[in-house]
Amino acid sequence: MNDIRFNLDKELIFFDIESTGLHVLKDRIIQIALIKYKKSGGEPEEKEYLLNPGVPISAEAFAVHGISVDMIRNKPSFKDIADELFEWIGNADLAGYNSDRFDIPMLMEEFGRVGKKLDLTKRRCIDVQKIFYKMEPRTLKAAYKHFCNESLDDAHDALADVKATAEVLKGQLKKYKGVDYEDGDGFITKEPIKNDISALAEFTTDNRSIDVTNRLKLNSEGKVVFNFGKHIGRAVADVFREDRQYYRWMMEKDFSIQVKDAIKKIMDEEVKGN
Repeated sequence: MNDIRFNLDKELIFFDIESTGLHVLKDRIIQIALIKYKKSGGEPEEKEYLLNPGVPISAEAFAVHGISVDMIRNKPSFKDIADELFEWIGNADLAGYNSDRFDIPMLMEEFGRVGKKLDLTKRRCIDVQKIFYKMEPRTLKAAYKHFCNESLDDAHDALADVKATAEVLKGQLKKYKGVDYEDGDGFITKEPIKNDISALAEFTTDNRSIDVTNRLKLNSEGKVVFNFGKHIGRAVADVFREDRQYYRWMMEKDFSIQVKDAIKKIMDEEVKGN
């Protein structure tokens, strides 16, 4: 195991989700495991839940994680543990493997269904997969072998995966200390992989993307624009100034929590405010 200690200015939580399927809006969490690293140090704190999702588990998902209906039949629902989990997470930074595209959006949706907002503006997010894919494009199992020199035998068990993810990040901090990164356009980032949560979050965050469903994005001028439908490419604020019914339609339809939060902020700050 790596002996690196994370340099923290607040709590950092690694987590991993197993679910009924891969659709962030329609599928549900059936297992979530979390490890909290504290600023003060000491042994990290672990939490793990098996949950009854209230919807069927797809055959494809079962083939990956092996969690059956019988295993979760008498388990609590997400609603049952939401208060406890929300309080435990608090304002901690979040980290995971492919977490920006899957785990974080799915957790946001689950909290949103019970009236709680997992606010990303108050926390930094580190997707360990993005560091790995930029520096050594492979899988979590290969990443664990590469950075930790050990075999990951329990891949797709949530707690085993989240422990492995934390160890992979420690290995990345050790391997890439003092190393610069050059992207495909020849742009060089000085020492992006260092024991600094802000630097890691910046390196793994795509600032052009607004939401995991890719409905909104930033254009070259830094404006939020639509990435779908009849208004594709147009600034969201401009469309809402012309047609507030379109805003109401989006708030009522099956868009993600991230999309709805983003357009509400635009409506409140850029449209109503002017």
